[in-house]
Amino acid sequence: MAGTTHANAWRQVGTVFDLGLPKIRLSTIADAYLPFAEDAAQRYGYDKAVTDWRAVAEDPDIDIVSIVVGNALHREIAEALIRAGKHVLCEKPLADTLENAKAMADAEAAAEAVTAVGFTFRRNAALAEIAKLVHEGHLGQIAHIDGRYWCDYGVDPNTPIAWRYKGPMGSGALGDVGSHLIDAAELVSGPLTSVSGAVMSTVIKERPKARGHVTRGTTSDADGEKEAVENDDVTTFTAHFASGAVGTFSCSRVAWNMPNSLRIEVLGTKGRAGWDLARTGEIFLDDASAPAGIAGPRQVLVNPDFPYFGRGSSMAFGGVGLTQIEQFTYQAYAFLQQVAGVTEGALPRCATFADGYRELRIADAIARSAANGGAEIAIS
Repeated sequence: MAGTTHANAWRQVGTVFDLGLPKIRLSTIADAYLPFAEDAAQRYGYDKAVTDWRAVAEDPDIDIVSIVVGNALHREIAEALIRAGKHVLCEKPLADTLENAKAMADAEAAAEAVTAVGFTFRRNAALAEIAKLVHEGHLGQIAHIDGRYWCDYGVDPNTPIAWRYKGPMGSGALGDVGSHLIDAAELVSGPLTSVSGAVMSTVIKERPKARGHVTRGTTSDADGEKEAVENDDVTTFTAHFASGAVGTFSCSRVAWNMPNSLRIEVLGTKGRAGWDLARTGEIFLDDASAPAGIAGPRQVLVNPDFPYFGRGSSMAFGGVGLTQIEQFTYQAYAFLQQVAGVTEGALPRCATFADGYRELRIADAIARSAANGGAEIAIS
């Protein structure tokens, strides 16, 4: 899913915003299971498919690589690619452990190559507009931000065991979708200073082994051998921001019939604003600009005055909307600008490995809060 979306983003990167960036040659798709690699290469126009990522690292003609694999594999691959002089865009969360994330951040600091982590919601036009409203003071002093990211990919107990269900508490729903939620909250409301009241729950304690290679639609033998689930299906927590605002958050991978539901709402002393991924082409806004007696929340369509949308869509006017897919393309464009050294008129830089390491420190604080009865944990 994410791998093919990266493949699509690099295919589309030359079609958005402005010309003048280096032309992209789509070289290689690597996957341990060759049919998957071949399928993606043919769909998105890449030259070839291979089964070993080392072939990518060793190819002197490849300059930019997206890493979209299990979290525990990120560090080894990223360090090898950096040593080979590649520019690296790594999916979130940055790594499986704090130790590996710190090592990747250290490698970034010493590297001459461009490195980034894929917090794509930073490139969502609607969320970026809400962040702008907050930072410009349009909503007054922010008192409360509420967010959730609910998914249902794990709600079926017969969904087979895979790497997403292995690893310590905090690397499950929190690591997968909660990492996006944390980064989006800081995008909108600034840095978190502490978390508290955390609760983690593993609802489905064990899962059957898969039949064949695990991907969308993989089946399992419900009556066959099972393995223990090691991490969280649901995580909730509260937070304090440096601005003085408080936050309430939840994430889940067992939310019935909620395939991909991210929602953010911001409440200030002069207004409130919100966004729902299911209606990603709009925000709702309720502020003091309406005449007395007819105030209330109103729909505002994403339009060319929103960040990224004006030159990022081939039909850039309100009502066309956008999807989560565009975020990946806009991210790829910003990354390519960084590689090419473009500064004039450039999009904001992509999230760094250092940013990814910070997000994992926040996730670790949430896990420690849950392990200590909801105790308040400062963000280091």
